[in-house]
Amino acid sequence: MDMSDKKPAPAPAPESRFTVSPMTLAADRWMGRLIRIGGVGVVLAVFGMLAFLIYQVFPLFTGAKVAPVGALSVPAAAVAFGEDEYGDFPFVVQSDGKVIFQRAKDGSKLLEWSPTLGDRRVTAVRSYPRSGLVFFGLSDGSVQEIRIAYRSTFDAAGKRAVEPSVTALEPIAIGKPGLPCVDVWNAKGAQSRLLLVRQESAGKPLLTAVRLTERKGLGGKAKVTVSAPFVVAAEVNSVEQVLLPSTAESLIIVGKSGEVRTYADDGTAFTFLQSFVPFKDSKDTAVASSGLIFGNVSVVFVSRAGEQQVWSMYPQLQPDGKSLRRWGKIHDGEVLAGAGEGVYAAEGNKCYIAVAGGKLQLRNMTTGTLRWEGDAPAGTIRQVAFAGNYDRFTALSADGKLHRWSIVDHHPESSWDAFFGKIWYEGASGPDYTWQSSAGSDEFEAKYSLIPLLYGTAKGTIFALLFALPIALTAAIYVSQFLRPEYRNVVKPVMEIMASLPSVVLGFLAGLWLAPLVDPRLISLFCAVGILAPAALFAGFLWSVLPQPVRRQVKPGMEFLWLLPFLALCAYFAWQAGPAVEAAFFTVKDTASGLPIADFREWWRQTTGETYDSRNSLVVGFVMGFAVIPIVFTIAEDSLSNVPNSLISGSLALGASRWQTVWSVVVPTAISGIVSGVMIGFGRAIGETMIVVMATGNTAVMEANPFSGMRTLSANIAVELPEAAAGHTHYRALFLGACCLFLLTFVINTLAEILRQRLRERYKVV
Repeated sequence: MDMSDKKPAPAPAPESRFTVSPMTLAADRWMGRLIRIGGVGVVLAVFGMLAFLIYQVFPLFTGAKVAPVGALSVPAAAVAFGEDEYGDFPFVVQSDGKVIFQRAKDGSKLLEWSPTLGDRRVTAVRSYPRSGLVFFGLSDGSVQEIRIAYRSTFDAAGKRAVEPSVTALEPIAIGKPGLPCVDVWNAKGAQSRLLLVRQESAGKPLLTAVRLTERKGLGGKAKVTVSAPFVVAAEVNSVEQVLLPSTAESLIIVGKSGEVRTYADDGTAFTFLQSFVPFKDSKDTAVASSGLIFGNVSVVFVSRAGEQQVWSMYPQLQPDGKSLRRWGKIHDGEVLAGAGEGVYAAEGNKCYIAVAGGKLQLRNMTTGTLRWEGDAPAGTIRQVAFAGNYDRFTALSADGKLHRWSIVDHHPESSWDAFFGKIWYEGASGPDYTWQSSAGSDEFEAKYSLIPLLYGTAKGTIFALLFALPIALTAAIYVSQFLRPEYRNVVKPVMEIMASLPSVVLGFLAGLWLAPLVDPRLISLFCAVGILAPAALFAGFLWSVLPQPVRRQVKPGMEFLWLLPFLALCAYFAWQAGPAVEAAFFTVKDTASGLPIADFREWWRQTTGETYDSRNSLVVGFVMGFAVIPIVFTIAEDSLSNVPNSLISGSLALGASRWQTVWSVVVPTAISGIVSGVMIGFGRAIGETMIVVMATGNTAVMEANPFSGMRTLSANIAVELPEAAAGHTHYRALFLGACCLFLLTFVINTLAEILRQRLRERYKVV
């Protein structure tokens, strides 16, 4: 061979060709650091949000902080007391009627006032500390009302001075003349005021009352009309305690034997309503103490053994089939340290102070939780009163002391049971899970159970996934494995664009267009949707039996040109057949005319006893499914399309059909991505807000009924958070809902990731 014909070897590449520039290395290092910092930042942000939620929620589960402010020395003969709005100038009332004002700061006497009664004397005293009213029961059976007011003045330097004043009204003859009053009560009803006195006649209690009606004339001067005295509960032989609600709508008498008799005001007299024995199953049925709770429809009874019971008025089914409001036991409280010595309720919530066994216990009636416990002052507690804003309470003891405590208890109604347990609320016929954060009356008790919201969240998610997953997953399989590439390049971008549709637009369409549209033709919709799957299977069967020459006329991946028109035609005929199906199976008698009518909505109400709302869970699931389908479809289709062609070709080469290959090879290989898509769609459905707000009744009910509304955690937060006062229990309860939503999605996504990793390891390609 001629060596001259041999080509010379190529020159080696310069070393600089394989050398990376310092700028590129520096950029690579910094980008790596930025990526790591970004990843760490995302993790810290997630845990930071969780920490913020926990910070907002934590105060809900702390008890009350009660601290003694000090004790004020008062005359030992003091039997009642009262305060001004700020508690700076309390007054005490002695047994002889003398009223003494003192400065809380140093105990100095500010004013002393004595009644002018002539030959009469004071035999009973009752004060209402918050309203500034004191009532004297006199020795001749009459009652004198004392009104106490505080007048604030400011000098040139802006220093505030308080001048108390005492106004004594003319005594009103109420009781039987010549018999001294043993006790006296006052209550203000809607139309008149009630004064009630107790006397003892021949060893039996005598309860007498009058009504005071105040009318203002044209000149603005009020004219008070006093009704004739009338006897109340004349049949009662013994009285241990009388409870008169501030609204004067009823009367409760506790007998010495433990029997409780209740009366209702019918406008002219008090008629007997009901009698019961709270501790009838105990050895000693006597009631040691009792007290009305704020709202005047619940009473706390404490026995001599320290047992507690809460009785309330709620609707009860009577033997004649009618439902009437009657008294019944709703709670059994914890046993106290000794016999009950007094029950004193707060004036703005359901908390109360129970005195027993030398202890003071601050409890919440509804939840039964112990907010605080402390030692009671020495001597008998004669009266306890809370401040109007629940920031302090004061107790008058028989040892001549006015004891004061400060309270820091911003969330007295909160507890684990209140948020996640069944609670028997006032007026309810039994314990239940209830969310109702507001109402129109001050006596309303807020209810913050998150269970209905969790239930609504799960219900909406399930309905959405039931609609979305079959469509999204089957569409992803068809598009990735059967559809021709030129059509796939159109379908997939369209589906991805659908994912960007604002949820408020979908909610608007669902609530204002779709729900009214399908409401009268619901059976037609069910028929049209129900026929799709059988029609698709039948279409496939028809296609399979067609001769090969006919099927070859349609290119592979173009079979939908036959399928879609067939399905549309079947759905149309099913829709048109809806009224006939409704008339055949869902006919009921019209309550107005008595004629049979075909109405699925009324049939559902009469047959199942459930409600039917036009904006219901089915509508929400249908529309929310459109928000979930694009997400699940996109991720699942990507996973299915990324299965190596070598696996598909090998399966087909071994004789498997196209469908067998998809089911046995493609889906198992892509299962981790499919699971990821399903879980991301699950998270999208859980967190959906605007569709739920606009397309359902947004009522916090726990019903499996598909034709009822619901309320989800996210929708509840969106609706109520703008109206919640910062730091209030309602505000923090919404944050607790957000925390539950966060933890729910976090746990589900974590479990999904674990499942995805295991499936990936199981079906990974070696």
